[in-house]
Order: sequence, then C-alpha cells, then structure tokens
Amino acid sequence: KRFEEQKWPCEVCLESAKYEAIKLLDFLIEDFGFSPSEIKVSFSGHRGYHVQVESEKIRDLDSTARKEIVDYVTGTGLEPTYHGLQGSPRGARVTSGPNLDEAGWRGRIARGTHEFLLSATREDLEELNLRKKVIDEILSKREEILRSWEKRGPWGLIKGVGVETWKKIIMRAIESQSARIDTVVTTDVHRLIRLPNTLHGKTGWLKVSFPADEIEKFDPLSSAIAFKKGEITIYVKEAPKFRIGEETFGPFEDRKVELPMAAAMFLLCKDAAEVVD
Repeated sequence: KRFEEQKWPCEVCLESAKYEAIKLLDFLIEDFGFSPSEIKVSFSGHRGYHVQVESEKIRDLDSTARKEIVDYVTGTGLEPTYHGLQGSPRGARVTSGPNLDEAGWRGRIARGTHEFLLSATREDLEELNLRKKVIDEILSKREEILRSWEKRGPWGLIKGVGVETWKKIIMRAIESQSARIDTVVTTDVHRLIRLPNTLHGKTGWLKVSFPADEIEKFDPLSSAIAFKKGEITIYVKEAPKFRIGEETFGPFEDRKVELPMAAAMFLLCKDAAEVVD
C-alpha cells in the first residue's frame, strides 16, 4: 500500500516521541542539574522534538563530550554492578541492589525493574532467556517482590536468581528508562537547526517552541497547524485516517474531496494528493 510506504506521523507515533522527549528532559533536569529556564523545547514540525540547552557551561562542548552525554541518557555501556547491584563472591546470590528513591541511574534501574516486574508476563520473561524455574519463581512471588520495594528491594529475595539473571532483567529496565534520541544530530556540532515558526516540507506544519514544563499538554496536531483558513478540492491517491485539530479525515483512496486547507496541505506534502484544477 502506498500510505504504508510513507512515514505517516500518526498520533501514537507523535505521543511516543513526546514521551521520549519527556524522559530526556528528566535526565537534563534531575541528573545534569539544568534549570527548566535553560531548556528550550520545540516540536520539529514533523515527527519529533528538538531539545536545546542554552547555557554557557556547555556551549564549548565538542563532539566527544556530547557523545558522553548521549551514552549517559541512552544507557549505553551501563554496567549494573557499578550502580548498586552486588552479589556473593561467585555471583550466585544477590546481596543488594539500588533503591527506588536513589538519584541517577541507580534509581532509574530500580524504578525500571519495578515497573517491568509489575506487569511482566511469562512471554516477557521468556524473551529474556530466563530459565523456566526462575520464571515460575518470579511469577509466583510477584506480590512479595513488589512489597519488598517498601524495604530494600527484591534483589536477594528470589531463590536461584543470581547477578547474571538480574542483569538480564535490569537491561530491560535500562531500555525502558533510557531516552531514545537522535545520536547523530546530538553529537554533530555543525548541525543546523530549523528556525522556529518555519514550515516543515514533509507535513506543512510549523516548528513550534514552548517552555519545557508545557510539554505534557502540547498537542502538535493542534498547536503546529499553519493553514487554518479556507478549503480546497484535491484528488487523494491514498491516505489513512488522520486527525488535524479537532477533526478526523479519511481514509481516502482514489477520490476527489474538499478539505480544510490544513488537512489538504498535509496530504499534498506527503505526496498523497494532487491539486484539482
């Protein structure tokens, strides 16, 4: 299908991108200590968000230094034993681990592990290549495991679960807690950034900037729309159902339709439609 070949910025995708931006902001504020007033957030006008830190402290960071930041927020190369996971000399038994209220990656590991164990299915645990006996133990003691976080966590609670097994679970936690960012753009000190209030050619939407603390309520399908007046008749080749503002359009296939300018411009920019003479 033609529209399946296109990279449509669906609502689920846009919400996912926002979630990753929120996680990145948490790293910048909680771990790196930047003030929200030093951070500018922008919707790119397409599928993602730009997060800029404007501080003299980091203005001169080169690509190598930026790579260190990238590795930190993505959890690249993170070793759980350096963040609180401790075991017996042979690693057969875990003696301690990070707590939920700790700062940095220690707390993120604990919270990510807690969230995973809270809802993990047998299939989720099997994906980690855990032994059946261990999976049975985790599932049968789920409530006890979750209650244990009120004290010191479940690290030494499950029989037969050693350091290496916990590492597998923790790697899933790291994956959920890390921020998925564009590593190439972030490390490139020569990269040009799209100016605010300019149009993105792939959508016809605006790049919109806003304070970091407003990202939760930001809706790109309403706030980034440029063409809000008028209607136009277009021939739509093929397009899935999509939303612009408060209205939903489509799906369309091989038909002529009259649409609000914003919806029509979006389809034209996606090469899914043509203007009718």
